[in-house]
Amino acid sequence: MKIKITLQLMFLFLMHAALGQGVIIKEMKGRIFADSVAVDKVNIVNFTTQKATVSDAQGNFILSLKTGDIIVFSAVNLETLRRKVTDQDLLQEILQVVMHPKSIILKEVLINESAITAESLGIIPYGQKKYTAAERKLYTATSGGGIDGLLNSVSGRKAMLKKEIIVEKKVQLLARMDVLYEEQYYLETLKIPLDYIKGFQYYCIDDADFANALIAKNKTLTLFLVVKLAENYKQIIAVENK
Repeated sequence: MKIKITLQLMFLFLMHAALGQGVIIKEMKGRIFADSVAVDKVNIVNFTTQKATVSDAQGNFILSLKTGDIIVFSAVNLETLRRKVTDQDLLQEILQVVMHPKSIILKEVLINESAITAESLGIIPYGQKKYTAAERKLYTATSGGGIDGLLNSVSGRKAMLKKEIIVEKKVQLLARMDVLYEEQYYLETLKIPLDYIKGFQYYCIDDADFANALIAKNKTLTLFLVVKLAENYKQIIAVENK
């Protein structure tokens, strides 16, 4: 029995020695680059041995490595890199490591509408009236005077352009409503049937108080008015469906 146990221990010892042969541990020098520039303060961790170091101002580091080790490179402004050490890596005099800058995704970009304007950029003088496309057409048709102004009046062009301005303003107000209120708000909060939502929007912008509040971007007032208008509109729907 003692001889058997001794032989088993010798066998395990020989297996351990055999497995240990050929494993090369090297004090490896390395250098880290990002966009062809050496990077300092990168954390380098040998995940296999739990040994760690940090790159210097020239991107250099020294770490004990062997084939098969998993190395993790990380920094605040760089994408984390995992690398498995190969036999070829250990043959190099300096291990070259290339990392990539992190891509920062902006969730939301807010633009101060009052900060960047044609006036602040010096394109037009402060206080000058700004015309929409339809208003510019009407101004051109009516400011010429003489025979051109008379012809425009006789042909009805001025009346047509005035109607175009009204339509343009309504389109702008509808666009603002689409930004302010989602479909679920009409359905769940205001209880407006799906087929009547577009009609309700036109009903709202025809209300002078609501239109003015919308133009002034007074969200508090528009929320107050839209609830009142919704109640009135639902009564109209109820009468129509009798």
